[in-house]
Amino acid sequence: MNGYIRGLMFVVLVVGFFGLVQAFSSGAGEGPSAVVHEAEAGPVPRYNGEAEPILLDEQTEYEFPIRLTEQQWRERLQADQFATLIQHRTERAFTGRYDGHWRPGIYYSAASGQPLFRSEDKYESGTGWPSYVRPISPDAVYHRIDSSLWTTRIEVIDSFSGAHLGHVFTDGPEPTGLRYCMNSAALVFVPYADNPPENLYDWTGIAELPAYGGPDLRPVASR
Repeated sequence: MNGYIRGLMFVVLVVGFFGLVQAFSSGAGEGPSAVVHEAEAGPVPRYNGEAEPILLDEQTEYEFPIRLTEQQWRERLQADQFATLIQHRTERAFTGRYDGHWRPGIYYSAASGQPLFRSEDKYESGTGWPSYVRPISPDAVYHRIDSSLWTTRIEVIDSFSGAHLGHVFTDGPEPTGLRYCMNSAALVFVPYADNPPENLYDWTGIAELPAYGGPDLRPVASR
């Protein structure tokens, strides 16, 4: 088990534990903050080889390479894509176009156009959402603490745009033990024999997105 997998499983397990404590107790205001510092052990890192997975500081606003207003996103995306990627909504189980989809190819971000997952890493989780054991590269996605419901989860976001993709859990199969539970609306599938979807690149202002490797993030403000 490489450093990436060990690091991410540690983050998810720690956050899950504190989430359960937070859900069944009162006055647990220090939980999320403590989890961030324990999981990061310092500033937000940059992936390099088998470096630890990036968990973004929830108290910091980041400037992603692709920056659009909500209205611009609304004009670029389909209604279901906008609801998922920008409004952080979860599509209903067993309704997404990629649940039960097994063609060989690559799943790209519907927001940025960068490759996110390979068909070889997809598996049938029985949850009703497309599930993967790992991303196509460690820095294709970033991770962020999500305390929006009654528990604390790890949100998965597109590293180029910051758009919401889904969540990651530790109940997946070997070899990683992880389940990247994604929304179909956040993805665009392209078979291996075809070229990447050019229309996704046209409006980003980036001539060529790297097939492997994410962007450098610049913190712009702290709340």
